[in-house]
This record gives sequence, C-alpha cells and structure tokens, in this order.
Amino acid sequence: MKKKQLLSFAAAIMLASSTYAQFAKVQVIHNCADAAAAQVDVYINGILQLNDFGFRKATPFLDVPAGVNINVGIAPANSISINDTITSFNYNLMNGSNYVLVASGIVSPTGYNPSPAFNLEVFPMGRLTSSNPANTDVLVMHGSTDAPTVDVKVPLGPTLINDISYPSFTTDYLELPTANYNIQVRNAAGTDVVAEYQAPLTALALQGQALVVLASGFLNPANNSGGAGFGLWAALSTGGDLVQLPSVATTTTRVQVIHNCADAAASTVDVWLNAGPSPLIDNFEFRTASAFIDAPVGVDFDIVIQPASSVDTTNALARFTYNLLATSKYILVANGTVSPTGYSPVQPFNLDVFAAAQEASGNALNTNILVYHGATDAPTVDIVAGPTTLVNDISYAAFNASYLQLPTADYTIDVTDASGTNTVASYSAPLATLNLQGASLVAVASGFLNSANNSNGAAFGIWVALPSGGNLIPLSIVTSLENTTSNAGVAVYPNPASDKLVISNLSNTEKTVVNIYNNIGKLVLSQQIQANTSSTNTIEIENLSNGLYTLEVIANERKSTTKLAVVK
Repeated sequence: MKKKQLLSFAAAIMLASSTYAQFAKVQVIHNCADAAAAQVDVYINGILQLNDFGFRKATPFLDVPAGVNINVGIAPANSISINDTITSFNYNLMNGSNYVLVASGIVSPTGYNPSPAFNLEVFPMGRLTSSNPANTDVLVMHGSTDAPTVDVKVPLGPTLINDISYPSFTTDYLELPTANYNIQVRNAAGTDVVAEYQAPLTALALQGQALVVLASGFLNPANNSGGAGFGLWAALSTGGDLVQLPSVATTTTRVQVIHNCADAAASTVDVWLNAGPSPLIDNFEFRTASAFIDAPVGVDFDIVIQPASSVDTTNALARFTYNLLATSKYILVANGTVSPTGYSPVQPFNLDVFAAAQEASGNALNTNILVYHGATDAPTVDIVAGPTTLVNDISYAAFNASYLQLPTADYTIDVTDASGTNTVASYSAPLATLNLQGASLVAVASGFLNSANNSNGAAFGIWVALPSGGNLIPLSIVTSLENTTSNAGVAVYPNPASDKLVISNLSNTEKTVVNIYNNIGKLVLSQQIQANTSSTNTIEIENLSNGLYTLEVIANERKSTTKLAVVK
C-alpha cells in the first residue's frame, strides 16, 4: 500500500508538531502550466504533504517547521515515496513568518517556448488577512512564462503595478479598499491595453482578506503544447481552487490633445472632461501638448474648453461630444479662432480628430511622423524631402492619411506650393541628432503666414509634438517664409546658430545687406556683402547673446526676414 494511503495530512502535521518547537506558515500555489506537472505530489522532509496537487490549486497556510533545514520535494502524481521526486528545494524558515510558495516554470524538455526551469518562487511576507479590516490586500505574481513585462492599471485611475516581469512578485501587497474593480494589463510602456479583467472584491465578500493574484497560463498556447490560456487567477488564503478573474471588454483608449489655436484669446485654456470636478488639463498653453491620456470608450463624453483658471464648465468657450472606440487611439488638435474679429480668414474653433494615433513607431530604426496643417491663412501645400513628395496637397485642418514611416536620419524638408514646383520654405528635421528612433511624432503647421492680418499673432512655423507631451518643438528654418516684399531667394543656416551664420544663394551682381535685430527691434549687427563675391558668405555672430532675433536680408532691392535663434 502506498505511503500516501497510510499517512493522512492531519497525521503528518501532528507528527511534525510533536517534533519541532518553532513553525512558520506556508501557502503553496500550483501555477506550473506544463501538462507534465498537471498534478504533483509534494513531500516535506520526506513526508508526503500534498497528494495529487493540481494546477491552479492552492493550500491554506500550513504550519511548517522553522529554524531548521527542511527539504521540499516535488514528485509526479501517484508517487510511491520521496525517492520519486524529480526536483527538490531546501529552506530554513523564520519562526512566526508567513510564506507564499508558487510552483512555476516548465519541467518538460521540449514543447514549450520559452521554457524557464521549474521553480518554487518564494514571497517571505505573506498575509492571512488584510492589514486593515476595511481593505482587501492583494499580492500579485507574474507567473506566465511567455508573457512580457507588463503594467497593471485601473482604467482612468492609478497605475497599480509598474513593470512586473516573470517570475516576480510585487514588492508588497496592494492594500485596496474593498470594492469591485476593473483592472487592465498593459504593455511595459503603459500605452497599450493587453487585456482587461474584473476584480469583484465586494461581490466575492473579500473584505478583510488577503489573496494572491497570479498571471497564469500561456499567451500563445500553440507554442506551448496547446496548454492553458492566459488569465488572472486568485488564490485565497483559505486555499482551494484558484478563482478566475473574468475578462471584460476594454473600457479606455488613449488620447493626446495638442493646443494649436493661435488666437490670443485662447492662448491658455482649461480642458475639462465632462463636468469635472477639476480640469483634465489645467492652464493648457498654445503650442503645448498633453501626454497620451486615458479616455472612456463606448460612452458619450464631453470635452469642454474654458478660459484659463476656470472653476466649472458653465458657459463653455467650446464643447465637443465624443464616443470613442477601444480599437483606436486619437490625436485631437485644437485649432481655428475664437475671436469674432481681428483674424483673416476666420476659421471656426474646432478639435480636429485623427483616429489612428501612435505612441511609438513599432520599428526601432524608424521615426513615424503624422503631418497636420493647422495654419489658418496658409494655402494648400506639399511636403517634400529631396526628390520624394512626402505629403501631397494638404490643406488647412487636414491630417495626412497615415504616419510617414521614415528611416531615422537628419532631413531637410521643403514646403512647396500645391504644384510642388515652388519651394516656400525649408526646415531642418534632425531626427537622428535628436535620438528619435522608434518614436512617433505629430508635425503641426502652426501660426500665421501674415501676422499683420491676424492681430499680430504668432508667425508661421512647423512645430512637433512628442507622445510624452510638453512644449512643441520648432523645426529650424533653413529658408525664410516671411517676406515684407518678395522672396529674396536666399538660404540661411544653421538655425539655431551659435557663432557663425551662412548666407547662400545670393546674387553676385549687386550688394547684399544682412541686418540682425534683437527682440525689442534694436539693430545689433549689420553687414554688407559686396557685389561680385561668392554666392555663399559667413556672418560672424559670436558676440550675440542667447536669444531670439530677427534676421533681415536685403538683396537686389528685395527683402526677406526670418526668426533666428542663437544658442551657445
């Protein structure tokens, strides 16, 4: 007759109690999804303690000898004795402490990918009950061998766990007010929802209790001998079958908001989600962007725009209602004008929406760029890099159809008229210099071509929003867009500059004058370039301080101006 039939579990505990004076409490959880270990026998110091212990089952907290060396042996189900063990682990437990041991990994030599070795993962600060009777304490263990590093987040709420990887525990229990929660498993960047689950702590009457939630099973069963699928399962401190957390439809998606309204009356605004209780984005400034934030899906909600320092959504400056899809991510660009006069042409204020947003390029060698035309008085244009037209015929308030997928490098891009034949301006896009490989950006045409017709508002430029939000980044101008008469046809670089400035494409038949004015209009440098000189000339600016200047080039009685940044 087998030893397991002769020695009951209760008898084993009584025998241990008569032999040892010190004890720790240990809960054992079977989370090894290898079919070869679907059931196991567990021996402690040669005595069978767990008979045919099944996958996704847990013991209660058991008394185990402390202060002495103990051996935990794992054997196949229906084993005869300790001699049948396939692996064993040695411990010396602390008296009075509580331990959680989770069986994880793979025992089979083939059929699983990846196949980390079988192990008993140990958490040495287990809890039998919650530290606060009003709470439920939750320890989380990443036990899915083929799942990546993930975050765990409450939708529209806090991130509970950041970057947990197989086979780690959280550093401590989450002490959660007992309620019914939805929780999301996200990629390590926190940008994509992998799955969403219900954690019905109230419905399961778990107030005052402590439990262990495990990521269990395989993301890709086909690569793992058709094993159990991925899910979240909870082990109660009382043991028994693990409780599966139900999966639910994803309840949030990701949204970035970009402030590109150049109307001075909306230079700083508050952005509200529904009625508050406080602004979603407080004191949101022109040419800034939010980070990607969570927004609800499948329900109507309002985005309300109010003047800065608003206290509620009454008499809103603008209100927009959305119902978003979980399968999409969104870019919202605030654009147009809110003032009834002072701007020509008048373009009504709006939030223009792009519903295929990206937070990363998905290719570490590329930088992806979404282009948006947000200059109210600028015509339809093309965007060209060398011989390649990147964007054809983009007009005000339009996005290009999809992100440009560009190998990460430093580019000069030309803004041309709609025919593609006349370059209006050129900009430097130093993607490699700025280490933007793997990033996705939004390039926004911003400001006014003719500031004088638009309340002397911000001048035209191309500005870039990063997924992390913050101030938009201006692309440096290579050729001028602002002209007081007609285009002088010159190129100015670099911009920003530090000690030298190169002026090229000059006519060598008449004299050229270069003037630089500071931000209060004072002439701080003037240099005349004589006729019949080289078409490329260097201007020394090492004496100029850091700041923003106006560069004026007068050539052949034609004059052009542009902004010049000096950065030492």
